[in-house]
Amino acid sequence: MVAKATGLSRTTIHVGLKELKAGLPAESEGGQRTRIRAAGGGRKKLLDKDASLLKDLDALVDPTTRGDPMSPLRWTCKSTRRLAEELGRHGHQVSQRTVCDLLIQAGFSLQSTRKTREGGQHEDRDAQFAHIAGTVAEYQAAGNPVISVDTKKKELIGDYKNAGQEWQPKGKPEEVRVYDFIDPELGKVAPYGVYDLTANTGWVSVGIDHDTAEFAVESIRPWWREMGAPTYPEARRLLITADCGGSNGNRVRLWRRELQKLADALNLAVQVCHFPPGTSKWNKIEHRMFCHITANWRGRPLLSRQVVVNLIGDTTTRNGLRIKANIDENTYAKGIKVTDEELATLNIVRDAFHGEWNYQLLPRNLPV
Repeated sequence: MVAKATGLSRTTIHVGLKELKAGLPAESEGGQRTRIRAAGGGRKKLLDKDASLLKDLDALVDPTTRGDPMSPLRWTCKSTRRLAEELGRHGHQVSQRTVCDLLIQAGFSLQSTRKTREGGQHEDRDAQFAHIAGTVAEYQAAGNPVISVDTKKKELIGDYKNAGQEWQPKGKPEEVRVYDFIDPELGKVAPYGVYDLTANTGWVSVGIDHDTAEFAVESIRPWWREMGAPTYPEARRLLITADCGGSNGNRVRLWRRELQKLADALNLAVQVCHFPPGTSKWNKIEHRMFCHITANWRGRPLLSRQVVVNLIGDTTTRNGLRIKANIDENTYAKGIKVTDEELATLNIVRDAFHGEWNYQLLPRNLPV
């Protein structure tokens, strides 16, 4: 605290403490203590002796904007050791510790990369967000269900490392495999989630086969049977918010064909609103359900499919999130083609605003 307040080094302060313990210096006439060190004595600060040091260091740290773009540190890890070595080649006598102090003094700190750039944005991006928000509010006001759907990251089953830390007896971490080669018997799982925006509840089908549009729609069926129908017994419409890509993408013909089958079976008008391209992180299921599932199984190897189901089902939050999960043991073929003739049989009604993103699939026993 004294070093921070005065700007003196801690070494100097410790030396002063030792001198005080050894006895205060004698006082001169007038009660003033005599100086131990002459005025202006002591080692000069490095920046006072080496005026170009900070400028050269700044150029090394950020060579593309402040220094030479052909700097030898352009493509290397800019550790304090490397910076000190490179400054030494430029004629500066500086230690690694001093380089660290100078970087802090210049306003630098250790930083990781941050995901903020979304790439190119569609010109109607914000308008589509507003359209989704208005449609969701309309459905919720009428007491109709609104769900957000997506596939969570595929997970390896077996004694593999899982990111995060979990409390264990000290010195006894759970041992897992060194290499993440897929187990041919256990394989992977693809958790497909359905999140109810109004009720704050969710359903996850843990698929063991391909993540296809057929699997995606088949995951909505058990949610409706187990959670949707009991919560919304009078509902005649269902709103689905989804990404533009993946198994539930807006260009996937199989997705629309299977939704038509769902609308026919449940006698529900199924409306879909897709988020614009490159905005999947705004899908509510990502930060209201999937993130909590990931936190719940952090640091734990997913030893079996049943372990995955149990960890998902036991995920809760202080805001009352409840999730049910089951294993979907069905197989889903890849590469199913939907012909133009099949597509023409769909009872689909597109919105006036971006009909490729916003559309309804009506039961085929109802007029268009």
